Amino acid sequence: MATLWPVVRFEWRRMMRNFAPVFFALAFPVLMLCMFGGIYGNEPSEKFDGRGTVDMSVPAYLVLVVAVTGLMSFPLGLAEYRDRKVLKRFRATPVDASAFLVAQGLVNIVLSLIGALLLVAAGYLFFDLHLPGSGAAAAATVGALLLAALAMYALGGVVAAVARSERAAVAIANLVYFPMIFLSGATVPLQIFPPAMKTVSDVLPATYAVELLQRAWLDGAADTALDLGVLAAVVVVGTAAAVRLFRWE
Repeated sequence: MATLWPVVRFEWRRMMRNFAPVFFALAFPVLMLCMFGGIYGNEPSEKFDGRGTVDMSVPAYLVLVVAVTGLMSFPLGLAEYRDRKVLKRFRATPVDASAFLVAQGLVNIVLSLIGALLLVAAGYLFFDLHLPGSGAAAAATVGALLLAALAMYALGGVVAAVARSERAAVAIANLVYFPMIFLSGATVPLQIFPPAMKTVSDVLPATYAVELLQRAWLDGAADTALDLGVLAAVVVVGTAAAVRLFRWE
């Protein structure tokens, strides 16, 4: 533990110098909210069963936040360290190399939390976002966000484990990340997807994260068995695969 916090502080400073994950976790979801919230506002819409566009979008954009840290920043950080032999060198020192795994996870989780708070604050202050209507709905939303984050990090762990190099990790992460955010309802509402695209979205774990967060935020987690089951399976299978396949060098 004594060696962990210096590593966490180092990783945090390093993260703050890395433009891409900071921009896409903190600024991009807020920019999306400002763009679509500015166009459509938050008036009730028949398309969303009487919900406002912003009320539907903010829970979906939370998936953007955890996806960029879980599918991009986390696995690419690990792949970079492995490719540059950093993990190998630290395994020969008193500092446990696993401290880097823990530090990477903590730093990315904190970045996700800040991004989520900025997004919700922007929606509430500028677009009349309706917050979860009860303590149970708020607790369900926090739990849904945690499960969605664990699923994204499990998939990110698989990306880091199977990539043979840093370049391969970048390619794989992009192939996973962009379909995940554009075809899951995290950016464009599922309600306007044609049937063929909805079929594609059904195979993406992020789709279930979006639906779970929207239901938890708006309904207090009613009718979420399928979403919970899919995301829990992704966490278990993804984590097991990542642990089994991960290479330190």
